[in-house]
Amino acid sequence: MTIEPLTPFSPYTRLTRAEWARLRADAALTLTPEDVLRLQGLNERLAMDEVVAVYLPLARLLSLYVEAERVLYRARATFLGDATAKVPYVIGLAGSVGVGKSTTARLLRELLARWPEHPKVDLVTTDGFLYPRRILEERGLMGRKGFPESYDRPRLIRFLGDLKAGQSPLSCPVYSHLTYDIVPDSTVTIEQPDIVILEGLNVLHVASDRPGEARVFVSDFFDFSIYVDAPEADIRHWYVERFLLLRATAFKEPESYFHRYAGLSDDEAERTAGTIWDTINGPNLRENILPTRERAHLVLVKGSDHRIDEVWLRKL
Repeated sequence: MTIEPLTPFSPYTRLTRAEWARLRADAALTLTPEDVLRLQGLNERLAMDEVVAVYLPLARLLSLYVEAERVLYRARATFLGDATAKVPYVIGLAGSVGVGKSTTARLLRELLARWPEHPKVDLVTTDGFLYPRRILEERGLMGRKGFPESYDRPRLIRFLGDLKAGQSPLSCPVYSHLTYDIVPDSTVTIEQPDIVILEGLNVLHVASDRPGEARVFVSDFFDFSIYVDAPEADIRHWYVERFLLLRATAFKEPESYFHRYAGLSDDEAERTAGTIWDTINGPNLRENILPTRERAHLVLVKGSDHRIDEVWLRKL
């Protein structure tokens, strides 16, 4: 699968890395090399020049959008005589397993929180809104974990509805990648944030698999959305590479759901990871995630080295 070029009638403005980097303007770099090392993914080699060239312009753009939205919100509130407390600006961040969207989300949270206005920025992942493993097993969905039907979408939509209604504090369920399950009786509190980044595989998905289900979607609550993109062959390679690293680290923990893979040889681990990709993550990408790319306000296009090569920004 290759990334198709934009047509003359595309809704996006296509910017090369160099063109995008110039849009940083005078935005100051507030992260240290130690910060970047802490924020990068397990098998990503994130350089400072990537932060400067790609993520600082993106943080600047988002800050401008947030301020413009505040002006619009105040105007609307004045018109309606609405005294509702401030509501957060919600950024949706989508992309495949293994593409690096979690690193993007963490970087944006840090950069936006350190902007001169010092907004309060919270990061929420949709992993916490997966059904517990017990329910997935009962419904025969363990082999489709990460597909749209494996999420408690009504609960996620209620959370976003409450968030956009100005309710605070709000609680989010907690997911453990170690146990591959929701952590019982554990929540994270979200309290009066200025910005919320919601990161997940299918946050731009709009199809419903339930007849008669209300046509309200997660993305209806977004003020801005980002899709992290790369050719599938590269993402598959990164996924296998990460699996091998986890085999030597987290999988060795006795309580790990994937502990049974810790003793695999290199060849066995590569074959296992490839099979998981080919039967679960690859089909999910092609069927449910990639088709939502053109719904995003901005697309970050990666090359085989994880660096952003292009940025597509939706025209107004």
